[in-house]
Amino acid sequence: MAKTFIIGDIHGCHQALVDLWAKISPDPAEDTVVFLGDYIDRGPASRQVVDEILAIRKRLPRVITLMGNHEQMLLSFLEGREETPFLEVGGQETLASYGLPPQGANSSFELPPSHLNFFRGLIPFWQNQAAIYVHAGLAPGRPLALQPKSWLLWAREEFLKSDYDFGKPVIYGHTPFPSPNIEKHRIGIDTGAVYGGYLTCLILPDMEFVQATA
Repeated sequence: MAKTFIIGDIHGCHQALVDLWAKISPDPAEDTVVFLGDYIDRGPASRQVVDEILAIRKRLPRVITLMGNHEQMLLSFLEGREETPFLEVGGQETLASYGLPPQGANSSFELPPSHLNFFRGLIPFWQNQAAIYVHAGLAPGRPLALQPKSWLLWAREEFLKSDYDFGKPVIYGHTPFPSPNIEKHRIGIDTGAVYGGYLTCLILPDMEFVQATA
């Protein structure tokens, strides 16, 4: 039976991603890997995380990469938008991983083309028979096609307080928990890798959790 491997927020913790990947074995012939976003910021190795995911993409035909709020902030920063808090929420560590001294960070910095294409190609959500996958959350009562970007990338308390049933479990990251947050209609798998917790992979339909320490 085909499986879906869902990996939570990495935040520049490259070694945790390498260690986690060594514990799981997606079948290239039938399995799907879903990354929930927030690959960058705060941790020391954002560039290496993106390199790792690009390498995984070359080995596996079904790799889904979702947009996180930190990737959105990076793109806004590169576009020169002054309102983005990118540098204040871990962006300096990201730019340093690309070889730019943090004190010299500015929007004229250019990413490698493959990385810029990676960030620009991230999608807001995905679904299959097993679940709906999103970085932060979904607005109750709204179809997927009409979900606001603010909810998809930033939702927290209002999403977590809702008991709305979207017809499938919603698998999300963004909000860190000490352990996977398993509820009736949703499962949160950001377990705070960059804060000294774990990087978590949920395997569906087995409901198996695999973790690596950061």
